[in-house]
Amino acid sequence: MTNAQLEIQVILVLVAVACALPGVFLVLRKMALISDAISHSILPGIVIGFFITQDLASPWLILMATLTGVLTVVLVEYIQKTGLVKEDTAIGLVFPSLFSLGVILIARNAGDVHLDLDAVLLGEVAFAPFNRWMYGGIDLGPKSLWMIGTILGVSILLLLLFYKELKIATFDTGLAASLGFAPVGIHYGLMTISSVTTVGAFDAIGAILVVAFMIVPAACVYLLTTNLKKMLVWSSLVGVFSSIVGYWVAHVLDASIAGTIATLLGLLFFVVYLFAPNKGYISQWYRTKQQKTEVAMLVFMLHLANHQEEENERNIDHLQEHINWTKQRAKKVLKLANQNNMIAINSRIINLTPKGLSFTQQAVTYISENKNSELEGIKNDFFLFRG
Repeated sequence: MTNAQLEIQVILVLVAVACALPGVFLVLRKMALISDAISHSILPGIVIGFFITQDLASPWLILMATLTGVLTVVLVEYIQKTGLVKEDTAIGLVFPSLFSLGVILIARNAGDVHLDLDAVLLGEVAFAPFNRWMYGGIDLGPKSLWMIGTILGVSILLLLLFYKELKIATFDTGLAASLGFAPVGIHYGLMTISSVTTVGAFDAIGAILVVAFMIVPAACVYLLTTNLKKMLVWSSLVGVFSSIVGYWVAHVLDASIAGTIATLLGLLFFVVYLFAPNKGYISQWYRTKQQKTEVAMLVFMLHLANHQEEENERNIDHLQEHINWTKQRAKKVLKLANQNNMIAINSRIINLTPKGLSFTQQAVTYISENKNSELEGIKNDFFLFRG
């Protein structure tokens, strides 16, 4: 592995972690789209900063782009607060306008400068090691490495200092305000950090991968845990894993590094989306199927309770016609009730056991009082087997 390859991977890892930290809070605040808006709308800020300094490495570019990112958030919230449109519509109005303004400025006034749109959207981290920081004739390494490292250090410091405030303001703004934490200030502080991080990563990896690093790791981990500290740690690890693996896959395929990493992140999310233990698609599908069977069993037991004096209504051979089920559904419900010792079958006649009668009575009480959450609780108490 060459020195340049090592530097590229270190830059990618630092960017992944720097993006993942604010990304967790954006996902929790349901503001994932705002990262996309910021990553595109900072373009005019970068262009204006270049016009002022005529230097692509100037810190003015970061300052102007950050201000543009904050302006994007302010405009989106102002339009949203009018009540005429929702947040996603407001984002769709603001960021294309600002991004288009940046494109026009580049096309009209900076056509011969390295501000091309391909680099803006996709970036090319493979070129980052060639943009060195030289001081007194000493090679201090890639500029991107120092920039992202500094931004990450500041982000971690601010997270440690304001973790409690961020956590409370994210989950309960009313409580944060009552405790004197200034949720508006915390909100704009988070947006500022998101903007600075986006700008710092913009030249090295491009807008698409910035959005992917900010949102996808947090979205993946959110399907696995709701613990904030775990989300911050695991989102960072997902970003690091994707960076390293994505780089080497791109190296083998001779493909775009940014595009390969973004694709890998998408595949990771798809896998988690399918197989997450509690929130995954398969888990949700199984739980829904389970609940349908359990509800059907409850209907069956209510039928038995309402016809305790009528044996023909409780005859196992006439179950389908009395409750209007398919043969497969009737067989499955009967098996579940029998497994849980809710019924007893004597001479083809089904009777509720004391356990089954107790469960039915409690279930009816809870349903009539609209305590559905408690119904799940008594299922856990009574059921040895789930549907």
